[in-house]
Amino acid sequence: METTNDRRALVRDYKEREVQAGIYAVRCAATGEVWIGGTPDLSTRRNGVWFALRTGGHTSPTLQQAWNAHGEAAFGFEVLEVLDDKGLERLGRASLLVERREHWRTTLHAEGLRR
Repeated sequence: METTNDRRALVRDYKEREVQAGIYAVRCAATGEVWIGGTPDLSTRRNGVWFALRTGGHTSPTLQQAWNAHGEAAFGFEVLEVLDDKGLERLGRASLLVERREHWRTTLHAEGLRR
């Protein structure tokens, strides 16, 4: 019975956590290449990107090719910007993510990721 209560508490805590939207970079140390993405939840994005890359299913062919060629150890994940999206509705948040992702993509001469 105690594990059920523990599980419920963990689920409740997860749902109540503060979610931060933002812009991130995936960098390949071997080549210097950078890929920029935006996400409504920075805390889960690295795991999602790494999972897709490990299973060979990432939506960016160039990132997947670099990963396959150089291996996981050559890659890093960096949060570039946490967005202040308080008070924005879903559409406004999505527009802000696109705008800021494009800013960073241009600034760093990087490829954009869908997420």
